[in-house]
Formats: sequence, C-alpha cells, structure tokens
Amino acid sequence: MLTVRCRGPSAPSPARGRPARNGATRSHPTTGRGHGVTALSDDKPGDGVCAVETRDASKTFTDRKALDGVSLAIRPGEMVALIGPSGSGKSTLLRGLAGLMPFDAGSGPTRADGIELQADGRFDGKVRDVRARIGFVAQQFNLVGRLSLFANVVIGALGRLPAWKGALGLFPPDDRMAAMRALDRVGMAEYAGRRASTLSGGQQQRGAIARALMQGAHILFADEPIASLDPVSARRVMELLSDLNRTEGLTVVVSLHQVDYAQRWCRRVVALKAGRIVYDGPPDGLDRDALVDIYGADIEEVFWDQGAAA
Repeated sequence: MLTVRCRGPSAPSPARGRPARNGATRSHPTTGRGHGVTALSDDKPGDGVCAVETRDASKTFTDRKALDGVSLAIRPGEMVALIGPSGSGKSTLLRGLAGLMPFDAGSGPTRADGIELQADGRFDGKVRDVRARIGFVAQQFNLVGRLSLFANVVIGALGRLPAWKGALGLFPPDDRMAAMRALDRVGMAEYAGRRASTLSGGQQQRGAIARALMQGAHILFADEPIASLDPVSARRVMELLSDLNRTEGLTVVVSLHQVDYAQRWCRRVVALKAGRIVYDGPPDGLDRDALVDIYGADIEEVFWDQGAAA
C-alpha cells in the first residue's frame, strides 16, 4: 500500500487528489476517476503524526463481514465525512477508530495521536488514557434525561478526577466553570439548568458536543449525529461541527446518511460499500455516476435537498 505522511489540512494533501510522495494517485475502483489516497503513516508522534489511523481493519459479526481490510489515515484538523449505504460499515469503523470496539484478530494497528489503541484484535494497555482525548457523539445523544444539561456536560471531566470524587459528584470549581464555557461555546449556556429530557433533539445533540469539549477531546467522532433531527436542527449541528473544526482545529470524523450535507460541510469524503472504501477524496469528485456506483437505486434517498441529486 502507498504510504503518505500525515499533515495538517493546510498542507498539500493527497486526500484532495494531489499526487502522493511518489507522484501516484489512486483511481475510483468503479469509475476510474482519480481521487485521494487512503494510506497509513508510519511516522512517530511529533513527525507529522496522524490524528487517527488504521491498517487492514476487518470486523466480522457472526457470519457477516462488516469491515473488510480497511486502511485509513486522517490528518490533524481535517473534517472528514463517512458516507455509504446502510450496512456499509460506517458505524463499525467509527467505533473501532475510537477504541470502543476491537477489530478482528489479524487486523493491523489502530492509532490515535501516534499511540496504539489496538492491534490484532486486542486493545492496548494505554487505550483508556487515549480514549480521554477522543470524543464520541452518537445518534441518540446519550444524555441522562433526569439530570440537568450542566450535569451531563460536567461529567466529561470524570476521566481527570479520582474515582471517589467522580462517584460523589465532587467536581472542582475549575471544572464547573469549564462546563459552562463548553455550553456557551455550543450556544446552550442558557439551558444549563434544564433537565436533558426536556430539550429538543438538536439541543441535546449540541449538549453532547459540549460534553466532548469538556472532556478535552481534540478528535471528535460523530456517528450520524443528525439522523434523528429535523433539517433546521441538523444544519445547526453541522454548522457547529464545522466551526469547531475551522476555528479550534478539532479533528472531526462524521458519518452521514445525507450526501449533500457531507459535500457541503466536509473537505474530504470517504465512501464505504460492503465494508470496503470505494472513494476517498474531495466532495466535488462525487458526481452522480460515482454516487450511483455507491448507492445504486437508493441514490434519491440520500439527499435532503433533492435538487442536489440531479
């Protein structure tokens, strides 16, 4: 496999379709059109290290192969969309990259910030420490409904507290102030005292993002974060993720069912089909023919703005 160095998004990037180190680019396997290189860096921390990377990752559930030899490298500060039909492996890949689920035995290493999370189907002993740097936002928000929004957000500091203090809810003043700053950053400070169960879906999702910020994460995985939201709330969540990526350098990897949203907010799109990467490159490389190759007859269902599918 072609190996490329990870760089920040401002540097010339093979993921934007430019030549890699040896001048080679990869073509779309079904259309032949050129697109970016999906590759793993062998660099050590401090030497152009990737934000997150995996090599030859596979995952099998009973008799179904959800991932089949996926290799992916994501540069610090990128905002990357994962797209593909239902069952293509998007959620499985996200959870494995975040260190929440082991890949199969025989899979290569998965690293975050150059630190190994897992390899050969086994978690590394440092996985708990690395997870503290990674935020994960799920489709169903995962807030505790009976707790206030503030309480849900300040919980993000648990990884920095002794276990007994966390169990008693003894968060120091600095953490409480940080929780309010995180809520203010996502536009939810005025709802801090409200029970999470009384908030709208979009408000709860912004609260979940605030919790990830409170956690101190600088890599954020979002698994279909707008799937349960109306279009207006969905746009607000995507605008927030884009703003955090652009202004604070947060690395964002987001799986999306809505292709037009991926094309609008993400500078790089990775498409999966049947557990394999079939496209990795800029959003403008995904014309209708490429999308038909990926989605088949379901192509019209993956656009909220129906005009985008034309």
